[in-house]
Amino acid sequence: AATEAEEFSKIYELDVLEIPTNRDDKRVDHQDLIYMTEDAKWKAAADKIADLSKSGRPVLVGTTTIEKSQRIADLLKRRGIAHRVLNAKEHESESHVIAQAGIPGGVTVATNMAGRGTDIILGGNPESVTTESTNRRNGKRNGHEPEDPMETWQSQHDGVVDKGGLFVLGTERHESRRIDNQLRGRCARQGDPGETQFFLSVEDDLVRRFGGDRIKGTLEMFNWEEDVPVENSVLVKSVENAQQKVEGINFEIRKQLVDYDDVANTQRDVVYQMRDRIVDGGDFREEIGDYIKTALSRAVTTYLDGDATIWEVRAFQQEIRRYFRSSKSSRRTMTS
Repeated sequence: AATEAEEFSKIYELDVLEIPTNRDDKRVDHQDLIYMTEDAKWKAAADKIADLSKSGRPVLVGTTTIEKSQRIADLLKRRGIAHRVLNAKEHESESHVIAQAGIPGGVTVATNMAGRGTDIILGGNPESVTTESTNRRNGKRNGHEPEDPMETWQSQHDGVVDKGGLFVLGTERHESRRIDNQLRGRCARQGDPGETQFFLSVEDDLVRRFGGDRIKGTLEMFNWEEDVPVENSVLVKSVENAQQKVEGINFEIRKQLVDYDDVANTQRDVVYQMRDRIVDGGDFREEIGDYIKTALSRAVTTYLDGDATIWEVRAFQQEIRRYFRSSKSSRRTMTS
């Protein structure tokens, strides 16, 4: 909510306070790597995932769309890297899959915030470890003492912690910093270690909309190689500024919608107050008289103003009929 503090304040009159972490935050957020082309970015991301997985470290890959999650999944498949993809096609099981994203060497590709509400436990979810009774039965069947399943999990957990914890790899910046922060927050939970890094390209939608072509032209002028990332704090800052601009535009759209809704809501309140009075048997003679007077005055001012030779009598009669269609008094009014 911290990135949306202005909206909470202006629309809902609510303050945003950040609650300190329960345990010290050990997460390391590395600087974004920016590549000249999307192809170079995807190749570099796949290489990084392969290295991390081979070292026994779990990786959570964040993507912005189903199409892009499938693209990185295809790259991993060609390299023979085992992985799971969460892109709303497995919505029933995604919470179970995301809970296992912390197993050693595991690779999970997720669209946006798939499996939200589920903690990623380093070493995997202990509840999914084979139960002790099953192990004991298998052990007796094989003629040796079974291994304690919690010892197995603890060993995996400690191994992942020693290697640096879960690595969150973002393949693109979202339009909202809030989504990026949520993705980062999937690692380094409750004092665990963890690292995050975003792989970008100047051809990404967000970057291209806010000066990507200019950045690409500058890199080409210096004969920058496609597979060499740019680690420049100024460029990273420009991406964050682009996110803030998009957030500002979206905020204005929502604010205007709220303003329109306030108008409709005010009218709704008036109508329902009148309805309640009618239900309670209230007297509306005075209000109805005022309405008639206002309607007639408006019609006279609009159609019978000025010299009588330019009066729009027929239009005036039609306007009056809108309010007094079957009233005898209306016919007398129009005749007079």
